[in-house]
Amino acid sequence: MNLIANFAVLASRRTIFDIPVCDLGWDEALTFTSELASLPVGQTIISFVNAHNLLLAVRDEEYRDVLSRTLVLPDGIGLDLASHVAHGSSFPANLNGTDFVPALLTFMESPRRIGLIGGRPEVLESAGQRLRAHTPWHEFIGISDGFFDKDDSSAVTDEVARQRLDILIVGMGTPLQEKWVYNNIRPEHARLVLTVGAFFDFASGAVPRAPKVVRTLRLEWSYRLLQEPRRLWRRYLLGIPRFLYQVARHRFARRSRVPQPPRPAPVAPPRRIERDRAAG
Repeated sequence: MNLIANFAVLASRRTIFDIPVCDLGWDEALTFTSELASLPVGQTIISFVNAHNLLLAVRDEEYRDVLSRTLVLPDGIGLDLASHVAHGSSFPANLNGTDFVPALLTFMESPRRIGLIGGRPEVLESAGQRLRAHTPWHEFIGISDGFFDKDDSSAVTDEVARQRLDILIVGMGTPLQEKWVYNNIRPEHARLVLTVGAFFDFASGAVPRAPKVVRTLRLEWSYRLLQEPRRLWRRYLLGIPRFLYQVARHRFARRSRVPQPPRPAPVAPPRRIERDRAAG
């Protein structure tokens, strides 16, 4: 992470499950992220983390280490709950990748070369077409679908280098995408890298978004569960109790780590003053 991004993490963050998560509002996050893409040197990797990602990070030390080295943005009501328990308030904004990435592309007025990696071939192609229609002043380059050899990615990384990108968007699922980016994408490949999970599925229209009222109520997870119960029932029906347990566990662990003021030494009772014996 470059110096400016590192400063932002240190200056505006809340620790959730021992992972620093930025607590920027929408306007601040858009402005800051857009400026990161304009820097002449360095690289910033941005991850969008929800309750499911945090549970993975608890069990996966490598993934947790990667997240600690990236710029993490909060996604979903679970992060708000964990923040409220740990810090007394929710995050200023729900910066989920599905909404944040299109907003960022619209916010950036200067044309950018943007590479796309991930998804099925037809999904990536459709997502690229829709993104071009959404922000035609940017140039979108489909680098590769998500079905390439992760152990030997030289063909993909060589193509990334050849395209001289400003921004790279990678959607291959968590935690694979974060680990792959951290191990393969270098600062000269792109100044800004966004790891976006299932964003291409939503951007292409292959997976429908929840109705606006459901998203406003922060219940999109329940809509997705109804749409894909076989695939997602474990994540939500088992994951939610596990997440609540981790919220409580980290809350009490954090309380035990807070130094307690020393107890005052007990005050000895005043000595009883013996009366003078009568002179004999």
